[in-house]
Amino acid sequence: MRTVHCVKLKKELPGLETAPWPGELGQRIYENVSAEAWADWEERMKMILNEYKLLPFQKEAQALVAKYMEDYFFGGESAVPPGFVPPAR
Repeated sequence: MRTVHCVKLKKELPGLETAPWPGELGQRIYENVSAEAWADWEERMKMILNEYKLLPFQKEAQALVAKYMEDYFFGGESAVPPGFVPPAR
């Protein structure tokens, strides 16, 4: 099993099996992000798509997701839409 030092979770963990996104960003994620952190991101991505009312196959959605994804893993930002209020539990 392949491991990476995860930039998000700051420890050595099992890595992804393949690059999860096309291009340079996908390769960077493959090399630096654990499978666990990617699973966390997938939940965040659903929230972003829902908040902006976008569909994953739309070009606009893909560009927005790529921006938030890069911020989430490499920018130190929280990667949530402006004004987002989490649902009450």
